[in-house]
Amino acid sequence: MADIAPSNGLTPATQTLLRHYRSQVMTRRVYSLLAVAGVLVALFFAMNYANAANSGKFFDRLPYMFDFVKNFLPRDPFEIFRAMFDLESPYFDGSAKYNYTSERVYLTDTFYIPHLIYQLVITVNIAIVSTIIGGGLAFCLCFFAATNLVGAGAVRWFMRRTMEVLRAFPEIVIAGMLTAILSIGPIAAIVAISLHTIGALGKLFFEVVENADMKPDEGLKSVGASWLERVRYAIVPQVMPNFVSYGLLRMEINVRASTIIGAVGGGGIGEVFRLSIGRDYAAQTYAIIIMLLVTIIVIDQFSGWLRRRLVGNQGFNVAKGSV
Repeated sequence: MADIAPSNGLTPATQTLLRHYRSQVMTRRVYSLLAVAGVLVALFFAMNYANAANSGKFFDRLPYMFDFVKNFLPRDPFEIFRAMFDLESPYFDGSAKYNYTSERVYLTDTFYIPHLIYQLVITVNIAIVSTIIGGGLAFCLCFFAATNLVGAGAVRWFMRRTMEVLRAFPEIVIAGMLTAILSIGPIAAIVAISLHTIGALGKLFFEVVENADMKPDEGLKSVGASWLERVRYAIVPQVMPNFVSYGLLRMEINVRASTIIGAVGGGGIGEVFRLSIGRDYAAQTYAIIIMLLVTIIVIDQFSGWLRRRLVGNQGFNVAKGSV
């Protein structure tokens, strides 16, 4: 909040207003300084507590923070390329660190899929299947949670609370609980991500439904259409472009979620990434990081192109104008 001109030539009423304004500015600055000081003090004590509780020895390890990055380098840049495509390494010494060819996935006697690409495909497949299952169920349930379709009854209350419970826990927490039932692997990851997707997409979907134009619904109701017919012919055509847009965005999020769950036993590239770091496989680790970045960029560009095809450029222009 900037200060204003001096009080010369001002009326008594204006001078009173100016003094009040300056007092408020000073009060706000004092509160801001106190808030920053409070956060710094809390952060200092929190780090001290974590350090004393042996939760990582933050202060002891701080001087060595960049040693890992400096020492965790491949022997030459082409090792990253060799690890990515399972090519033979000139540094092979009998250890698994440089033995990339042993993990090839052969489709025929000569044609193979590189191990990292195969694991990345598993990760993307987990995200796609989870999005389809979670998005499909969210589509079915969202109409029962919309006020303009079911009123304020028990059904709407139950659906909304169910969606809140499903999205209350992160995917990795749900996957951790499911591994006790479904064991470690992609199935637990698919179920965990699907459940969270139902809760997250369901909320977005029913909010879109509540913003739909109800005139077509009133027209169908006046000629005796059933509830399902009104939803099918009056609501769905209006909300589908937004549903598809949210679904594609959710698929991008699910790719990241499936990678994280993979690191704790959900399979796919996340598990390989965790093992690579733990075993000091620098070339393989950097290869995975590059592949993940490229995958996210490709999915982002593809989903943006698909949204434009489905929603049309008009929706994007409106969004740009509102920024």
